Amino acid sequence: MKSQDIVWASQAPRWQDVAAVARYQARLSLSEEVWARIRNARDIVTRIQQQGVRAYGINTGLGALCNIILPDDQLSQLSRNTLMSHACGVGEPLKVEQTRAIMCAAVANYSQGKSGISPVLVQGLLDLLNHGITPVVPSQGSVGYLSHMAHISLCLIGMGEVDYQGQCIAASAALQAEGLSVCPLAAKDGLSLVNGTPCMTGLTALALDDATRLADWADVTGAMSFEALRGQVVAFDPEVLALKPSASIQLVGQRLRQILAGSQIIAESEGIRTQDALSIRSIPQIHGACRDQINYAIGQVDIELRSATDNPLVLGDSENWRVVSQANPHGENVAMAADALAIALAELGSVAERRLDRLINPLVSGLPPFLLSEPGVNSGMMIAQYVAASLCGENRQLAQPAVLDNFVTSALQEDHLSMGTNSAIKLLKLIDNLYNILAIEYLLAAQAYEFFDNEKLAPGTRQVWQALRTLVAPWTQDRWLAPEIKATVSLIRQQDALIPAA
Repeated sequence: MKSQDIVWASQAPRWQDVAAVARYQARLSLSEEVWARIRNARDIVTRIQQQGVRAYGINTGLGALCNIILPDDQLSQLSRNTLMSHACGVGEPLKVEQTRAIMCAAVANYSQGKSGISPVLVQGLLDLLNHGITPVVPSQGSVGYLSHMAHISLCLIGMGEVDYQGQCIAASAALQAEGLSVCPLAAKDGLSLVNGTPCMTGLTALALDDATRLADWADVTGAMSFEALRGQVVAFDPEVLALKPSASIQLVGQRLRQILAGSQIIAESEGIRTQDALSIRSIPQIHGACRDQINYAIGQVDIELRSATDNPLVLGDSENWRVVSQANPHGENVAMAADALAIALAELGSVAERRLDRLINPLVSGLPPFLLSEPGVNSGMMIAQYVAASLCGENRQLAQPAVLDNFVTSALQEDHLSMGTNSAIKLLKLIDNLYNILAIEYLLAAQAYEFFDNEKLAPGTRQVWQALRTLVAPWTQDRWLAPEIKATVSLIRQQDALIPAA
């Protein structure tokens, strides 16, 4: 999927499509069926203009100015003014892949054919994606929608800056370099471009690409720590886990048994203690609960990608139409999903930190202090655990729900907001931290293996250990650890978790 072109037609958009376009440069296009829906909605907007019927966002002012009717000759200017006035974000710019994810989710919204946006603007967004032109978008300033898409949309009319071939240049110059034209604006276009939930939805879809990868890697690094700590594998007994009938718990238990199958270390350690600490024996229960939240977030994001989230929405056809002002742009479901996903991923990191802490503690590990044969003159892995603890502490802060915050905007017209974009942005920061936490567990568990006969490792864990050893040599004395953490993070980001087949 990562290298294939994607055509949205009768098959509904999925979060994997967004990740493929945003992160792996898959080309996106729409079927003729989708274009017909978009054109039909635009015909309705044209008919409303011709008939002079008052319709919010088509021939009225916006927000608290919704009762002011505008003449036809001002509607194009209203769309242009909407983009310029709403493009007031602040802070560091989003990453290229993050902006691309938002653009992709916006196209998904328009593909429902209920927005009434001019087709030329949808094609303009597709052209930006497929020609590698990415608007520079400040990361802060959204209460759920509006500002991020406004910055993106300015580039369609030749304003603002873009990332093009690794350089920050004027949008107009990038369009010219690719032979693309500036898009004209008409009635409702400005509102359709800034409205809806593409920002939070696109960013959360991108987060799901990481979350599913991290959940798999957490099972692997957890299994490595379990083996190095000589855990009691009876805790993963399928009959026992079946007594808590959760599909996610069963999945994690099965994977742990697959990864640890054939371990002489585990076999020789049977019965050395009655039970392990909870961070060791409850991996299926904790990781399984986290997977449940990932699955919940997947469901909510996919629903949103298949939704029409503009306001107003145009229904019917040019002969029999309705314009409905409603609240589909309110992204409460995505905001809650992003917050739930943040809590789950923070927990994955938290329990990993507890495991890696046990690896360096000779009182519980049975291994040399801080995983070096000559402690004292060497600090070993001592401070790596500090780093993991710090990141876990930050993740607890980032996991605080943003959806519970609330403010009043637009002169009381918008008096309840999802804050879903804030939820998604802090989720992505939390994910970066989790990559580092799991990389540290990976490094420490691999170092612990240096004190065992590696022939006694499970074939599954030996394969994972050897994959790391192609990048990072064993430690015999202190050396610069930061680059090795970074290299391990790159391995986890780029390589699927190595889980033996059942």
